[in-house]
Amino acid sequence: MEWIIGFYGVQLLLLLVLIFGSWFIWDRRFKTKHGKDVPKGFVRTEEVSIDPTTQKKMVVYFHPETGERFYKEE
Repeated sequence: MEWIIGFYGVQLLLLLVLIFGSWFIWDRRFKTKHGKDVPKGFVRTEEVSIDPTTQKKMVVYFHPETGERFYKEE
């Protein structure tokens, strides 16, 4: 009986580590792609979108050398 509790306890612990780890990684990855100050080398595009969660207008900037996109809040 003790090994069953230990087995499910380890699985639950691993699941929680995976959930919280992916949440923090996703959050960090998303937040580095937008802001108020446009980094050097980025060119403004005509693409504009509305963020569905915050209802803020986002203008897209593009870095021609790396292909990276940056979203600036308007």
